[in-house]
Amino acid sequence: MSGAVGVPGRRSGEDVAAEKTASSAGPAAPADTEPGARRPGDRTSGDGGPAKGRGAAKGKGASSKKGGPSGKPGDAPAAGAPRPRDASAGQEQPLPPGAVDLSQTEALSGREAPPSARRRGTVRQGELIRALRALRDQLGAFELVLDVPGVEEAREARLQIRNQLDDYVLPRVQAAGTPMLVVLGGSTGAGKSTLVNTLVGARVSATGVLRPTTSSPILVCHPDHAEWFLEGPLLPGMGRVPGPAPDAIAGDQLVIISSDALPPGLALLDSPDFDSVFEDHYEFATKLMAAADVWLCVTTAARYADAMVWQMLQRARDNGATIGVVLSRVPQGAGAEVVDHFAEMLAEHGVGDARRFTIPETRVEDSRLPEETVEDLREWLVGVAEDAEGRHIVIEDTLAGVLDSFRTRVPELAKHVETQVEQRAELARLVETAYSTALAELDESTRNGSLLRGEVLARWQDFAGTGDLLRSLHIRGRGARRSNRRRKGSPTRVRALKSALRAGLESLIQSSAEHAAEQVIARWREHPAGRHVLAGPAADMGHASPELSRRITRAVSAWQDHVHELVRTEGVTKRSVAKLVSFDTEALSLVLTIGLLGYGTADVAVEGGTSAVPQRLLKALFGAESLRGMGAKARADLRSRIGMLFDEEAIRFGQALDAAGIPDETVPVQLYQATYDLEVAR
Repeated sequence: MSGAVGVPGRRSGEDVAAEKTASSAGPAAPADTEPGARRPGDRTSGDGGPAKGRGAAKGKGASSKKGGPSGKPGDAPAAGAPRPRDASAGQEQPLPPGAVDLSQTEALSGREAPPSARRRGTVRQGELIRALRALRDQLGAFELVLDVPGVEEAREARLQIRNQLDDYVLPRVQAAGTPMLVVLGGSTGAGKSTLVNTLVGARVSATGVLRPTTSSPILVCHPDHAEWFLEGPLLPGMGRVPGPAPDAIAGDQLVIISSDALPPGLALLDSPDFDSVFEDHYEFATKLMAAADVWLCVTTAARYADAMVWQMLQRARDNGATIGVVLSRVPQGAGAEVVDHFAEMLAEHGVGDARRFTIPETRVEDSRLPEETVEDLREWLVGVAEDAEGRHIVIEDTLAGVLDSFRTRVPELAKHVETQVEQRAELARLVETAYSTALAELDESTRNGSLLRGEVLARWQDFAGTGDLLRSLHIRGRGARRSNRRRKGSPTRVRALKSALRAGLESLIQSSAEHAAEQVIARWREHPAGRHVLAGPAADMGHASPELSRRITRAVSAWQDHVHELVRTEGVTKRSVAKLVSFDTEALSLVLTIGLLGYGTADVAVEGGTSAVPQRLLKALFGAESLRGMGAKARADLRSRIGMLFDEEAIRFGQALDAAGIPDETVPVQLYQATYDLEVAR
């Protein structure tokens, strides 16, 4: 086996020990750091200066986009920026992204943290947990229901982020002192189970020629941590069973096996093959990858160029995992050439900084490799696990990498949600357009006289031609009081005309609403997103709602009362006329209504040259200015009442959009805000 290749931004146990020695002779700590304590997030290089961490090596950090105060990326604290102090309050602000909790670092290194540091660490951890839970809840508060381009990838990304929060991030933040979990993933027949058996020194995972061999994941840890893995919060969606495991394992059970061969700080997990013929094995493999502190990709010299291997490596990189790779079954003759080519491909795919190990083609006895073939890998894993601070740095690196990945993964998901929101907005605009058009057409119909036909026109001519119109005007003088006594109550023709006007308006409004509903359904059927909505209860919404008729009757009656009140309160007769006549307000309100509805226009055929009777009469009584004021108020009131009726009808379609589960415009804003809040909490 060849030696392990070093990685920028990764440190072994020996590196950490050397750095401790170098840092003890380095410059004094900054003034805002506790005396004698290492500043959170600081690393020391060989020359005593600060060294860049994993985020910097991978191009993450200050250049990454973050959610700003408005919910859009761009305003979050930069990774690696110094932690500012609030001079007025004397309190430190939240740590920058990727920084290490001071109190946890001191505890892991064997030193007791000062009380103030412990308090700061507890408060900071609580804020981070709340921000993570808020992000998780927000991710579960919507569905991507529309089949738009890229929706499958967005659905998978949403599920991955939410699962990673539940399976790894929240458990790791809440239990920082638990062992480093190394998950071995790889293609079928790569030798993962054999490698685990060799590292443990016993046959704990099944091996053989049948593929796939490992059907359920097997976790091996020190006995001191077996209970935590059996009952702890890690991977809450999977069942747990204690080992040892039989050769044939079925289901999604996580098998927990205790072994004194592993140090207390290390746990190994043999996951199912990610290219298995069983689809659920791929799901388990990706789920376990997202829960790993270190993801160790195992492949062979014959299959390392397979597309699936590189897809999984890139996925692990994008998800922020700390990656190691094992190239097994390297032939003795052409080993160097294969190893060099593998290294080149790692660099080309952006994972050139992964820790690399090679295992030569060799014999396998009792499901185990010869000890010397895994010596370097064992030394690295055990060395990091046994060094508390080194192990903590690896865990913090992975956790920081995962949190860093949320800076881009969540906003990218929010953009896909915005696409769904835009589709919803288009459907809503179709509803608004249909009812706005109906309102405009109805407004024109109440102006051009088209309503004054049939029953309405006959009743008006009956009222105006039989003398009731003139009798509604009372000549002041000796006989006025006697005439008033004779005219008790409204004449029959006045009531008939008022009823005909009300029925005509009601019919016109009902017809316009029916047409608008039909237009909405027709336009939704032509829209891809609309077809999804119409697959539900909205398919029966091509007509006006059953209760609309009752609401229209109330609205028209209220409008007629409003016109009557306008005539009574604002219909001030001209002084010259008032000396001679008084008038019946109900009859004149009907005359005003007839004039408002367009009586006398070219489209209304009337007999005897009396087309302008309403206008002439009203102008003679009230004057042109007063008449214009009353007419404008009456028309505005009618339009407002009809608009409210149509708005109530349009609400049904908004409810259909809600029932279809299409996200509204608040969802992406909340995702951006949750990303920003997470950055602040870090």
